[in-house]
Amino acid sequence: MSDKTIRVELVAADKAVWSGDAKMVIAKTVEGEIGLLPGHEPMLAILGAGEVRITLVGGEIIKANAEEGFLSVEHDVVSIVARHAQLV
Repeated sequence: MSDKTIRVELVAADKAVWSGDAKMVIAKTVEGEIGLLPGHEPMLAILGAGEVRITLVGGEIIKANAEEGFLSVEHDVVSIVARHAQLV
């Protein structure tokens, strides 16, 4: 298994919700659910209302609800900027 990680920044309009390194991110966009792994091509998507799942290096999963925003990927950095976001 690869030891590469992606940097994740989950931000709400009024606060930083979570940031750190992860093995995988799954998020809901307006076009459907997307899985992001290290080495993912650069992209920009409109965030759909739903759950964001962040799988950490040790296998733990962090879950958050997020809506009304966007998700971007570039150089192994995933930025999720939402009007509303909170850990669950």
